[in-house]
Amino acid sequence: MFYTYILHSLKDGKLYTGFTPDLRSRIKAHENGFVRATKDRRPLQLIHYEAFVEEKDARNREIYLKGGNGKKELEVKLREYFRKKTWKK
Repeated sequence: MFYTYILHSLKDGKLYTGFTPDLRSRIKAHENGFVRATKDRRPLQLIHYEAFVEEKDARNREIYLKGGNGKKELEVKLREYFRKKTWKK
């Protein structure tokens, strides 16, 4: 399986979108500060992930979610999550 995932930085409120073939290992790497892009944005919370059989499908979904339409889709899909936070993404 291949995964596209969304992390929410509880420090700055921003989202991080990534791709991995091993979700558990990748999340641990983020939590332990081994990922340069999120090292200074911890703590992080996994708020969404999607599983794919094909790697190319997961990579394409990651690219889409990083774009404008994908971000809008996430805002709608995760509306309740963000509504309950004291700050928005």
